[in-house]
Amino acid sequence: MSLESPSPLAPYPRHGSNSGQPLTRRDGELKVTGRATYAADNHPAGLLYAVTAVSSIARGRVASLDVDAARAHPGVIEVLTPANRPPLAHDPNQKLGMFGFRIEVLQDDTVRYVNQPIALVIAETLEAAVEGAALLKPRYEAQPARTGLDNGERYAPAAVGVGAPPRTAFGDLDAGFAAARQIVEAEFSTPAQFHNAMEPHAVVAQWDGDHLTLDMPNQALVMSREAYATFFGVPAENVLIRSPFLGGGFGSKAILNGPQILAILAARHLQRPVKLALSRAQMYGPVGHRGRTWQKLRLGLDGAGRLTAIHHHSLAATSSFEDFLEPAANASLHAYASPAILAETEGLRLDIGTPGPMRAPGEASGSAALEAAIDEAAEACGMDPLDFRLANYADTEPGTGRPYSSKALQECYSEGAARFGWAGRPLRPRQMRDENGLLVGWGVGSALFPCPHFPAEARATLRADGTALVETAGVDMGQGAWTALAQIAAEALGLDPAQVEFRSGVSDLPDAGVAGGSGHTASAGLALHNAGEDAIARLAELASADPDSPLFGAGNVGVVARAGRLHRRDDERRSESYAEILARTGRDTVVGTGRMARDEEAAQRWAMYSHGAVFAEVKVDPDLGVVRVARLVGAFAAGRIVNPRLVRSQYYGGMIWGLSFALQEAAVADRRTGRIMNADLAEYHVPVNADVPSVEAILVAEEDRYVNPLGVKGVGEIGITGTVGAIANAVWHATGVRVRRFPIHIEDLL
Repeated sequence: MSLESPSPLAPYPRHGSNSGQPLTRRDGELKVTGRATYAADNHPAGLLYAVTAVSSIARGRVASLDVDAARAHPGVIEVLTPANRPPLAHDPNQKLGMFGFRIEVLQDDTVRYVNQPIALVIAETLEAAVEGAALLKPRYEAQPARTGLDNGERYAPAAVGVGAPPRTAFGDLDAGFAAARQIVEAEFSTPAQFHNAMEPHAVVAQWDGDHLTLDMPNQALVMSREAYATFFGVPAENVLIRSPFLGGGFGSKAILNGPQILAILAARHLQRPVKLALSRAQMYGPVGHRGRTWQKLRLGLDGAGRLTAIHHHSLAATSSFEDFLEPAANASLHAYASPAILAETEGLRLDIGTPGPMRAPGEASGSAALEAAIDEAAEACGMDPLDFRLANYADTEPGTGRPYSSKALQECYSEGAARFGWAGRPLRPRQMRDENGLLVGWGVGSALFPCPHFPAEARATLRADGTALVETAGVDMGQGAWTALAQIAAEALGLDPAQVEFRSGVSDLPDAGVAGGSGHTASAGLALHNAGEDAIARLAELASADPDSPLFGAGNVGVVARAGRLHRRDDERRSESYAEILARTGRDTVVGTGRMARDEEAAQRWAMYSHGAVFAEVKVDPDLGVVRVARLVGAFAAGRIVNPRLVRSQYYGGMIWGLSFALQEAAVADRRTGRIMNADLAEYHVPVNADVPSVEAILVAEEDRYVNPLGVKGVGEIGITGTVGAIANAVWHATGVRVRRFPIHIEDLL
């Protein structure tokens, strides 16, 4: 079974030779037939099984473990504890790289959160490892758990998110509020949320001397390869990460974590392959989550319904030993035109696992509060909430004054409102009911997401049979990257996608950067595009220098690559196939390389974002307070669309995630112990089919000539950002109740 890409020349229905076509997924057949190889599906000879024993307290130290009982259990090979853990080449208390976090790898007996690894049991079978871990029976010296506002430690952070400043201000805030005719103030809270990818974090680690092979789900293959090499003191080229399939990641699989490091260490210590897969409950702690926030918004309004000032303050929870803070307040920096804006974040240390990036980090939680507050401001002005947004639409980036590289948000509002039927919406709440007497409400939310780019490289090889091989260490965690990236490469090469073999998911290929931040398609795609163009240029050089070629002398006028042939630009009747050129020159291949090369001048000059607007209809039982979302319509502008089928799928997923955020999703902690009480998929609520309404995604046509040469933007996260606020606003329109916490509970409405 292949450990790399799926069948390279899988047939497609003929839609055309370039991108923009709704091709089905390259890996779809492998996944639906069960032939896709995920990390834990690998079983090398001599495999051992590792299980982490985890803490049941949130703060204190491990006083004792019954290691002898665990070691004596049949099948148990070894038990690693702080007393006997082999050394690492890197101090786990020191951060490593952009996504480097301090991690727990049995460096001492301190307990910092529930579910922290306190030992690793390795056995011949999974059952023996689980039973051995249960026999450890830890005894603790516990301290009171810090679990909330009343006992957490507030502090002033040096940064929020991944290196963003904790305070950003422009304009005269005091003057803005002084000039306001009225001021709207609102407070909101958002809960801890956990990634809960379908596939748990897992690793199969194998050592061969000082060479390490890792089968694991990973969102940043080459970056992670270098980090693992540092931890284990080997050259980066000695580490091979294979990650052909990921069952979801949402940001959590771009970051190294303690359990995987311990499994790799055990494999080296015992000189046998070791597999570790976290249980669902064990994912609530050591592998990140979206941190809790408590947000305060203050909006100044003039007599015409224009914003005069925005102050967005967020108190964000993090662990006692790390500093990642959900950058929620920064969601207010780019969305609406205001002469003065202040976004600031304060930290709150709790006895929890460290939060981390989770799909739309900052934007999801921050826009939930912002969009609800904007709706409240519209009510205060007596304006329709859509009209209020249009009146306060920013056509240049607040603070910097940079023009947006495209101005499609107004089109998103217009197309979404028309499809939804917004016209005629009553201004006051509790004015609509359905045929069953349920209260009906309509709400809207603006969606905005930046367009980051990451360094990326790729290689394209034209082959003698007229096909091509393209390679980059990309990641497909369900978003359809393999399909879209192959389409981009095929277009650059002038081939049908069915003629292109696509290799990815392995760290020894050219670095495709990070699959995150809605930047993977743009970053890796541009590298593939440039590699394809480089291969075509090299092939053209061969042909134009060959007197026997009909393209001889075409160097000055140039050629066009189409359908596996090169054509002279000045006379397209003069053409030759790739195979003919290679055959006559005696070559088997021509290889091109490419890098992601963003125009830095354009990046400095233009503010680059994807835009959208989400409209929601909810129905609320007036007696029971039960909320159901009946309709979601999202209109999004995200530049050039490589594959509309995949893009719609991402928008659907984002809007459904927003529904989950608004109405269902929250980790519930016991305030006395710090334990997560719903650490499973039965009680940690996410939408099921019965919860999902009619969902429609409109692809608003947009040409952005500045974001990158392909005009491609990200679509993976923007669907969340407008949806949460739209649902909350629809709930108000149905009930007249302004909800201040997420998810919205029945008791909030009764």
